[in-house]
Amino acid sequence: MRAGELRRAAQLIAGSSYAVALTGAGISTPSGIPDFRSPRSGLWAHYDPMEVASLYAFQRQPQAFYGWLRPLAETAWRARPNPAHLALAELEESGMLRGVITQNIDDLHQKAGSKTVLELHGNFREATCLRCYSRVPAASFLASFLSNGQVPRCHCGAVLKPNVVLYGEMLPVGPFYRAQEMAGHCDLMIVVGSSLEVAPAADLPGVALAHGAKLAIFNRGPTTYDSRATVLVKGDVSRTLPMVARLSQQLKVAMDQPAG
Repeated sequence: MRAGELRRAAQLIAGSSYAVALTGAGISTPSGIPDFRSPRSGLWAHYDPMEVASLYAFQRQPQAFYGWLRPLAETAWRARPNPAHLALAELEESGMLRGVITQNIDDLHQKAGSKTVLELHGNFREATCLRCYSRVPAASFLASFLSNGQVPRCHCGAVLKPNVVLYGEMLPVGPFYRAQEMAGHCDLMIVVGSSLEVAPAADLPGVALAHGAKLAIFNRGPTTYDSRATVLVKGDVSRTLPMVARLSQQLKVAMDQPAG
């Protein structure tokens, strides 16, 4: 992490007129939520995603799916937003960020105060019955599920599926369409905590670049778009992003002051 990179990122944010953020699992790891692809600590280092997190696996063995999900759901339920989440909410509140496009399902952006949040991979707030298609708030069964692992069921008797996107499922059309629209209109895309490996969400920076936008990437490790970014800020995003957010607001105030 170098001061010049932080300042350059702040200048991009302060000078933009339509900035959007794209966030991945790396923004939530400082809140205690494990990511998926880190070589040793990521969830997929210990589990085969097609065996535990695919639609096929859920339909075949919902009990096994919920057994895998239970500790992750408890961690997410107890997690609190970290300074990186709060920084994005503050940038939106100040008018310097149009919204957040997220690959995360942990609800931490909303808990931090972000208003415009497009959840490309769904969320844990509701579940849907795959038989009668009733939608049920997760609050109605979450406590009992976390305490005893009981598989939640619909009033019709079928197993409820959390409204998260599993392998083998399409992304929700509405949020993804809006995300593509925002990517095509923005003049700056701020990527935070994403390796940009999972399509189609990972294609959004390409959409932004194709329409003339600049790219600022905050991440610990490399991404597939590093060579095309205007600025790369390496390190813990819960440290780097708040510093850049504060500096960008200071720069914006200075830019808006009348000359003389």
